Amino acid sequence: MKISIKYRLFLAFLVATLTLVASMFLVTKLSFDRGFLRYINNVEQQRIEQLASELEQSFAENGSWDFLRYNPRAWRRLIFAAKPEINLEPPPFDKPVNPAGRFPERGPMPPPPPVSSNHFERRVLLLDAEQKRIFGPRRYSADLELLSLNAQGNTVGYLAIVPPRAPRDLIDPHQQQFFKKQRRSFAIIAIAMAGAAALLSVPLSRRLVRRITDLAAATHLLTAGQYQTRVQATASDELGQLARDFNSLALTLENNEQLRRQWVADISHELRTPLAVLRGEIEALQDGVRPQTPQSMSMLHGEVMHLSRLVEDLYQLALADIDALSCRKEPIDLSEILQQTADSFRGELVAHDVRLTCEFPAGKTVSMLGDDRRLRQLFSNLLENSLRYTDKGGELRIRMTTDGQRAVIHFEDTAPGVAEEKLERLFDRLYRVESSRSRNTGGAGLGLALCKTIVESHDGTIIARPSSLGGLRIEIDLPLKGIT
Repeated sequence: MKISIKYRLFLAFLVATLTLVASMFLVTKLSFDRGFLRYINNVEQQRIEQLASELEQSFAENGSWDFLRYNPRAWRRLIFAAKPEINLEPPPFDKPVNPAGRFPERGPMPPPPPVSSNHFERRVLLLDAEQKRIFGPRRYSADLELLSLNAQGNTVGYLAIVPPRAPRDLIDPHQQQFFKKQRRSFAIIAIAMAGAAALLSVPLSRRLVRRITDLAAATHLLTAGQYQTRVQATASDELGQLARDFNSLALTLENNEQLRRQWVADISHELRTPLAVLRGEIEALQDGVRPQTPQSMSMLHGEVMHLSRLVEDLYQLALADIDALSCRKEPIDLSEILQQTADSFRGELVAHDVRLTCEFPAGKTVSMLGDDRRLRQLFSNLLENSLRYTDKGGELRIRMTTDGQRAVIHFEDTAPGVAEEKLERLFDRLYRVESSRSRNTGGAGLGLALCKTIVESHDGTIIARPSSLGGLRIEIDLPLKGIT
């Protein structure tokens, strides 16, 4: 049978509270029983001391225990008179049963109250000087505390009380009534607390479950593609933090969905442009509008190569997204790779009337663990970016500095530049500045995104800043580690 979380929380709260209440009831009951028993023992000890005083006085008047030995009613009368709360003179003794006794007549004796085996009268033990029993229980513990009775400086007997084993053994009506009343009060309080806990558990579990059900409903909407879904996150507890995390997740998914749609639109546009050019040129050749010449074939080849580079860049970025961008790191000379890549572009830069200046550590090998092919691709993309977007008659400076732990590479070119508010987005995919650096130059906006992916795969950083030459400056920071 499936039990909802609301009832599970209710049962959990109720069981925990009932367990606590039951534990408190048992501990309180045990503490009260022991405390009440100590109180009764103290009261009885006072009665024993008062009874001892009466017995010593009576023994001094009679000279022996015979006035009690054969007169149980007199014994009970003395015990009855020893109650602290009753301030009565001891009732007169009965006529002595022992014919040899000479006991004074003190008037008629009132009937003694009924006694039980657990009553105080039945538990008082009177011994003579030789510790022989006169009155009291026939069986008692040998380590019972005895109170000596003295007369004329001599010990004439002993008095003791056998303590009750438990409060329920008490038979005094007032004590029993008080004891039962307290126990009844404890039980009523425990039941009231359990009932209050049950009543409080219902709204508390309902409140907690409502927040959870709201999160569950919002999650279902999120899985259905409604990324604009949000939940209230006003509490500061764990559920409030979960709600805030849910809202952050929903916002991220919503942004990613917008980026995905923009990505698809941009990719469609980028692929459509060279395909449209190819289609138009090929149809023109088929219809005889344009003759098939080496120039037309070269133009078609250029469009195919542009489309091929675009697809390859998309493929590399897709590999980076799934962490499948291959990097075979091995000991390399970073300075040599940068120098060779720059030399390979020197001819194109000269043809475009762009002057190239390189500043590398003279006669120094910059060793690191890296992928030779990926780093050449990184530098080629940056050089191609400068070649494409630098005006004729401009300059490109490449400078490398090292401190033994890191290598910093700067690519700086001349005008045109990029507005500072757009620098942060230069490494976004398919982003191009709508100015001189536009798609009229043929770029797809993927080169710098690939550069960032390659640098990050080497645990480095890449940032864009305004150049002191009036154009753009790209700073690459790569760690020189792993070489011993």
